[in-house]
Amino acid sequence: MNKHRIAAAFAGLVTLFAATHAGAADIDAFKGLSGKLDVAGGTAHIPVVQDVARHVAKANPNVRISVSGGGSGVGIQKVGAGLVDIGSTGRAPSAEEVAKYNLKPFQFALDGVAVAVHPANPVKNLSRVQLADIFSGRVDNWKTFGGADQRIHLYSRDEASATREVFVDKVLGKGQSPAANATVVASNGAIKTAIARDKGAIGYLGLGYVDASVKPVAIDGHAPSQENAKSGAYPIVRGLYFNTRGEPNALASAFYRYLKTGEGQSLIRAHGYIPAF
Repeated sequence: MNKHRIAAAFAGLVTLFAATHAGAADIDAFKGLSGKLDVAGGTAHIPVVQDVARHVAKANPNVRISVSGGGSGVGIQKVGAGLVDIGSTGRAPSAEEVAKYNLKPFQFALDGVAVAVHPANPVKNLSRVQLADIFSGRVDNWKTFGGADQRIHLYSRDEASATREVFVDKVLGKGQSPAANATVVASNGAIKTAIARDKGAIGYLGLGYVDASVKPVAIDGHAPSQENAKSGAYPIVRGLYFNTRGEPNALASAFYRYLKTGEGQSLIRAHGYIPAF
């Protein structure tokens, strides 16, 4: 074996060693810790937290991470009352919430709020004005937008949802509400399931939840993608936050450090979000 081959082989071994041990080094944020970390609130955060929980459980069985939804409002209420360690929100906490509960926000990702329809719907693009007409109830037939002669079925989120708050602010205007005939569902996952089953459906959900079961619609010619959300071309974008009451405890601090690692950022990207670090 000549010198060049030896050097190439050695370089390959170094790369393999680094790749093998990168995950272990990343998960070292939880080394020596034990206990339970409870997270609740925004449903967009759930897939990321579940993935972190699985990785941590394998590396350190003495740490357990639990996560539940309920919406951003629930996350603020629960962390404020001391019922959970971290309250997750799809928006920054308000100045009033920060003052009332001594909240310490931690933004970990950027997320687009996608508008989606049933895959059989031929409509591919809508303007914000058209979206406002649809979700206010002023227009109620897909034929107006080049679709079938079919009634539009609206799907929305409840008032505790930051996904709803961001969508309404950007499309209908602050303080407005979707039409009264909209079907209200409790989570991003539930709204995706509802749209997938209803050929007349339209709704909105976190970009990380979009898959082949629904069809995302471009807004003013801009598709809901990570690239367009990051550049600002896609207009409905929000930050994803974790919030603690006061300074984060040891497990919450380790959780934040892990999200900042290469492995943590890969998990964030894998679910369609853009790391904020």
